[in-house]
Amino acid sequence: MSTTQNFKATIDVRHIIPRERHPLIFSTFDHLGAGEALLLVNDHDPKPLFYQFQAESKGEFTWDYLEAGPNVWQVRIGKPVPEGAAAPVGGCGCNH
Repeated sequence: MSTTQNFKATIDVRHIIPRERHPLIFSTFDHLGAGEALLLVNDHDPKPLFYQFQAESKGEFTWDYLEAGPNVWQVRIGKPVPEGAAAPVGGCGCNH
């Protein structure tokens, strides 16, 4: 699958030792800024990881399937922009 989205990082866990996968994913997620996302590539539905994100990230993440099997799953995992933190539209924000 080809995507035009920009990702801060791509993590293809298909060739990573299973016990190292979740720590790597969470470490990468922790380094994302608001509005940024990582792309997770896996050979099975990472639903247990979704539940771990719900438990550990207090629901402060986005989870979007870009490809859902049967051989490859791609998930966009992002950090939402906090409400009221969006940049102003149509201006430089300076006082002229």
